[in-house]
Amino acid sequence: MVNVLVFAPHPDDDIIGCGGSMAKHVQNGNKVQIVYLTSGEAGSLKYTKAELAGIRENEARNGAALMGISDLTFLGIPDGFIAYNQENLISLVNIIRSQKPTVIYIPHAEDAVCDHQVSCRLVMEACHKAAGPWFQDSLAEPWSTSTILAYEVWTPLQQVSYAEDISSFMHTKLEALRCHQSQLEMIRYDDAIYGLNRYRGILTGKGQFCEVFKVIRTGGPPW
Repeated sequence: MVNVLVFAPHPDDDIIGCGGSMAKHVQNGNKVQIVYLTSGEAGSLKYTKAELAGIRENEARNGAALMGISDLTFLGIPDGFIAYNQENLISLVNIIRSQKPTVIYIPHAEDAVCDHQVSCRLVMEACHKAAGPWFQDSLAEPWSTSTILAYEVWTPLQQVSYAEDISSFMHTKLEALRCHQSQLEMIRYDDAIYGLNRYRGILTGKGQFCEVFKVIRTGGPPW
């Protein structure tokens, strides 16, 4: 069984970037856990931050449930202010060492959203520290993740090194994303990702709809 750990800066980033792949992992019998660095409380002026955090966490649970995922973690880092610091690094190292993932998904480093860029840097450094026998701030045993894939959210990848056919899971992905109504009422991310995944399918020739990734580390195919 493949043990999958998905890191998302905000609720809905995971579905946009690799929702089809997550649903595919679940169908294949793999374990999938999602870690949300923030609760997305800065994602609307319609609600207070406390109200929106609760709304978006509930949306994330509902969307994940449609994909067959119930193992969610919300770290509660302030939305818009994800920082590369000791506290956040230790938190991520503890998660990686305790969960022992064989595959990790993260946003790619060139994404235009600052929280996404910092999230990528944080997780990559956490993976490095988690594997080292010298990192004393986490008491768990060292763990090295064999495969790390970077997904696209706001900014499409310029260099693609892996494409996954999600044609059979596109409907599930869209239904899961549509659980995030607090965000879709402002920007139709579902329409955007439908077009992008269709474009990726056509251009890669791998399927009708595809998610693409930058391979940061590989110990073989993620399945």
